[in-house]
Amino acid sequence: MTAGKIMASMIVLSALLAGLAVYYLQVYGFYEPLDEAAGAAEIRATADDMQPIPLGVTEFRGIDADSSPLRYRSCFRITDMAALQDAQQFEGATPLVGPRWFSCFSAKGLTADLESGAAVAYLGQSEIHPDVDRVIAVYPDGRAFAWHQINDKTPERGVMD
Repeated sequence: MTAGKIMASMIVLSALLAGLAVYYLQVYGFYEPLDEAAGAAEIRATADDMQPIPLGVTEFRGIDADSSPLRYRSCFRITDMAALQDAQQFEGATPLVGPRWFSCFSAKGLTADLESGAAVAYLGQSEIHPDVDRVIAVYPDGRAFAWHQINDKTPERGVMD
């Protein structure tokens, strides 16, 4: 083998390993499972007067990552559907696609169900991070899903002159 072929092989191998590392970090590396009890305790809706409404939650599964406030996803069941009676509905709910391995959360299915009215979106918590709200989608049978979504409350920030 010539020196040129060895160098080319090393470059291709390095690029392949770097690509695999980036893929792993984006799909698996940054996500952490949330504690079931602590995650369930954090789930609440927001009333029209912006007061928190505690929700009875069971079967909680969730993931999050410190690398972005938008990586939060959770699936759970609400035991007290009457608590949502005074909850503020969320207009423009757009579930964000999560990693495929977190199989209980389907952004495509949630989007279709929100559009058809099979599920209703509520404001979970406003400004859970700056410019980010927690949204909860709830089905009539108590199944529910939550994610973080950028809000439009802050005007666009431009470059300063």
